[in-house]
Amino acid sequence: MQTVKMVVTGALASGKSEFIKTISETDVVSTERKSTDEASLLKKETTVAMDFGRIVVGNDLVLHLFGTPGQKRFDFMWEMLSQGMMGMVVLVDSTRPDTFRETSRIIDFFTANQKTPYIVACNKQDLPDAWAPEDIRHSLRLDENVKIVPCVALDPRQVRNVLLELLYSVLEFIEEG
Repeated sequence: MQTVKMVVTGALASGKSEFIKTISETDVVSTERKSTDEASLLKKETTVAMDFGRIVVGNDLVLHLFGTPGQKRFDFMWEMLSQGMMGMVVLVDSTRPDTFRETSRIIDFFTANQKTPYIVACNKQDLPDAWAPEDIRHSLRLDENVKIVPCVALDPRQVRNVLLELLYSVLEFIEEG
């Protein structure tokens, strides 16, 4: 079996941990701790190092999913987690445009020093105040070649679809490379 490392990243409370928990076929290794700063206004616990999950795709492919912390003070983990990644999902909370600037900063961080395929997953598309994916594309100033996928991180079929879209992007990247 071939193992592929994928990173799931995004701003605080974008749904990274839920995304991984929803799809992982094993118990998720989580480093969530009680929120003690401004994060406590959004959620009770926050990821301080990483989340790790695993899923088998097809007969011979295993995805290792590494979720990053969303808070800037834990961004030292981003570089470590990005080493050896084959692709990246950038999760965006579609209902919180106040996080779009931080999301852009995260994309810039991960793409500055390495050319890695990534897609943007617009989470919480089931909520009435969710921004449309194309409006998020415009707000994040994403090129047309960046795939942007609507999703709900609690729905296993939609999470699987996001990961399949990322795999297609990785394959395209390899073929072009």
